[in-house]
Amino acid sequence: MNYYEVGKIVNTHGIKGELKVISKTDFPDERFKKGNTLYIGEGNNYQEYVIKNHRKHKNFDMLTFEGLENINLVEKLKGKVLKVSEDQQEELNDGNYYYHQIIGLTVVTEDGSSIGKVKEIMTPGANDVWVVSRNNQKDLLLPAIKDVIKEVNLDDNKVVVELMDGLDD
Repeated sequence: MNYYEVGKIVNTHGIKGELKVISKTDFPDERFKKGNTLYIGEGNNYQEYVIKNHRKHKNFDMLTFEGLENINLVEKLKGKVLKVSEDQQEELNDGNYYYHQIIGLTVVTEDGSSIGKVKEIMTPGANDVWVVSRNNQKDLLLPAIKDVIKEVNLDDNKVVVELMDGLDD
């Protein structure tokens, strides 16, 4: 079974086992809903964690897991990546994609010139920003808007973009 990243535990909060999480999903309210299961681990060794509580605090999602309501029980989870299993993912409407489908795609311009590969997706506010890793240049930040992202082709493992003025300084 495949597992996909939905967040990263960056710290504990208080003494009752609450964890501070940076979300890496477009669906934090769905992914971090009370009663949902998240996974931590690698390879074939994953541990299940059931969400007891979820709340927002500043720019973080705050989670408490069932049976881990004490800071001493969650300290070891700092720095760990939270994942969902493949069967927890629902079909998306056309034109919508999971982060794991976008990360790794080759980015090309409309005339076919290769730019680089999507290495990360940031969610700073109004729209996502795709971070494109380029050879011998600093990363390119592409806003995920229709004026820039012209086509996503998962079969060919590429995304076609239009570099508007000011995007590549």
